[in-house]
This record gives sequence, C-alpha cells and structure tokens, in this order.
Amino acid sequence: MSGGMPGPPPEERPTPDGRRNAQGIRVDPEVAAEPPVRRAVISVLVAHEPGVLSEVSGLFSRRQFNIESLTVGPTADPDRARITVVCEEPEPGVDQLKKQLRKLLPVVDVRELPDDAVRRELALIKVDADDPAEVRAVAEMYDGRTVDACPETVTVEVTGSRQKVGAAVETLGRFGVREVVRTGTTALARGTDTTTDQTSTEQTTNAREPTTEP
Repeated sequence: MSGGMPGPPPEERPTPDGRRNAQGIRVDPEVAAEPPVRRAVISVLVAHEPGVLSEVSGLFSRRQFNIESLTVGPTADPDRARITVVCEEPEPGVDQLKKQLRKLLPVVDVRELPDDAVRRELALIKVDADDPAEVRAVAEMYDGRTVDACPETVTVEVTGSRQKVGAAVETLGRFGVREVVRTGTTALARGTDTTTDQTSTEQTTNAREPTTEP
C-alpha cells in the first residue's frame, strides 16, 4: 500500500495562474494589476516669495512622488511665480500630487495641462570642436545655434519638445559630448486657457473632498 494522497505527484499538478494577496487568497493578475504610469504636466501658480520652492520640493520628497523635472520662474504679475512640474505616476498618484499641492498656503492655483499644451525645453550641449562646421550643421538640423566656441569645444543651444532635445543630444554625441544642461519642460495651455488667480472649478471641487493620507 503506497502512502500519500491519491493523484499525480506535486511537481506534475497544474498550478493556477495568478498570485496570492496578503491574506493568502489567490487573485486574478489582471484585476490586481497596478494602474499604468502616465506622464503629467502640472502648472502651479504660487506666491512669489522666499521659501516657496523649498516648500514645494519638500512635499515631493516627503511623499516620494516620481518627479521628472521642475522649472520655476516669474510671471507677468510680479507677485506670482509659476512652477511647472512633470511627473510620472499612476492616475491615483497624479491626483494625490495635485491635492497635496493645493494644501500648501503659497499655492494659488493648480491645474494639469492638456496633452496639446505648448511644451518646450532648452538644452546647452558642449561637444569637442574637432569639426566645428559639422557641429554647426547638425545643430541647424534641430533649429539649434552655436552660442560659444573655442579651439577645444563648441556649445550648442537647442530649444523644442523633450523628444526633439533628446534627439539632438543623441545626434551630437558623435562629436564627443563634454557636458549637457537641460532646463526641463515648461508649458502653457493653448489659446485663452490660462492658470490664473481665479480658482478653477476642479480646484474648488477637490477642496471640498476629504483627502485621505496615503
């Protein structure tokens, strides 16, 4: 009489797809999948005063948001500054980022810019000057221009979309890149759509909603 349970040996038994959650219950991998990460550009209008950037960047650090770039500068109103944040987060993370920004006292308005917003980035690329004429020709392919030159190096300025700037940096790499500086994305909505002191409908709605601390 053989011992053990009837049926095939353990290594030959079928294993159902999926994984188990913390309670040991098997879950459907499609249902349990994490929401996809997306790239969001968020325009933040803030009071133009000392310490604002530190407060905003401190929020990102505490909450561990995945920030790709952050640019800040003055606006037409001397009392206001604009911060443009590019983040890569799942949808809940993007929503949480906007809600947390709205809690900061220096923040006047927060809005996510649509996909068709005007987005630009500037880069300075310093390369070896073995063939300055060829460097200039490649820069002009990307509407760039030479902003500095010496016997050893040439520095090129390129402005455009993130993809265009990235392609320019990659192409200029053939000359030997010494140094690259990129500003990160800055953006504005098209047409008459603006981020202003007037609180948007989205902001008013979210302000009434309780925010659950993650």
